Amino acid sequence: MGNATTNVTARLSASIGSLDAVVPEFKCAFDVPNAGVLFALPALLATGLLKYTESFFKLPKGYYGLDSLFLLLAFMALSRVKSIESLRYSAPGEWGKIIGLDRIPEVRTLREKILHLSNEKQAQQWNHKLCHFWMKQVPEQAGVLYIDGHVRVYNGKQTRLPRHYVARQKLCLRATSDYWVNAMDGQPFMVINQVVDPGLIQVLEKDIIPKLEEQVPNQPDKATLKNNPNLHRFTLVFDREGYSPALFKRLEEKHIACMTYHKFPKEDWPLEEFQSRTIQLPHGETTHYQLAERGTYFQNEKYWLREIRKLTEQGHQTSILTSDRCADLSRISVSMFARWGQENYFKYMREHYNLDRLASYSVSPINEPILLDVNYLVRLAAIMLSGCHLVFN
Repeated sequence: MGNATTNVTARLSASIGSLDAVVPEFKCAFDVPNAGVLFALPALLATGLLKYTESFFKLPKGYYGLDSLFLLLAFMALSRVKSIESLRYSAPGEWGKIIGLDRIPEVRTLREKILHLSNEKQAQQWNHKLCHFWMKQVPEQAGVLYIDGHVRVYNGKQTRLPRHYVARQKLCLRATSDYWVNAMDGQPFMVINQVVDPGLIQVLEKDIIPKLEEQVPNQPDKATLKNNPNLHRFTLVFDREGYSPALFKRLEEKHIACMTYHKFPKEDWPLEEFQSRTIQLPHGETTHYQLAERGTYFQNEKYWLREIRKLTEQGHQTSILTSDRCADLSRISVSMFARWGQENYFKYMREHYNLDRLASYSVSPINEPILLDVNYLVRLAAIMLSGCHLVFN
């Protein structure tokens, strides 16, 4: 039966199909490696690790149940085991004690079960359900959402993925893109994977916003929005990739506010316009910003936006555009510059949880046409002219 298989009766029952899943049973043990992760179990359950799992996932009869698999994957992450393959070099019996079993499944068995659980996009549906659950727990953080893409490079030869510009390597490499939706303090709410990336603007309008309209809590009703046209349902913050006054105008018609850096700021404003304001940062610290505000008119769209500028100690003026008509300068500046919390989240996840690793190397054909956003094509052309070599297939 293999190493550390001490629960012979249950394994024989599972082999003849008379056992749905073994019930975990914790026993007294000493000096178990990585057992400290059990202190995080209450936090994992409160976060929703096992919430809604039975609604979206189902395993055939066997020895290992859903709860055991989910707990194993969570404990692997907390123990910084960055891939399933790494379990080949770990003691299966010691890991079994942590999840209340005689041993954990072999790598091949674990891969088969994960493949079965993710065959019909159940994981995406589960993530969307959890997203709504997390937002309801912290409704004060769901009003301002940060959206950014993260590129995961593919170095294999099974397929020729489209090339993406990888900023941290300053190269154009074959990769897939993940679009993350985070709170102001960096907590993740949702992620959407795009094998062929049509650009942030198109992903925003077609994939992200329809889900957020259903999931963000405490949105004002139609009567309230009608009585106060400047009121918005929630605010989206993103980098210059999403810069588009036309997008801002379309989303404001849906009562969704946007915020980003000005891609083409004009000449500097006079220093007399800037005033010192006390700012409270997301984690409670206070600081002082030199801020000024004007209105900016976009002739092509016939559309006004608020432009806020922050004056740095070196004299540089950082320009922010927003369609939020209600928030004051302090609130807008805090919301925009807190975007670095999402960047820090990516950095931390890359270093500790192997965020760049592809979950699977399986391939599947794409039969439907992919429409690329014009801004995305312009960005690729600019990268090409700057010296990067791109190959389109």
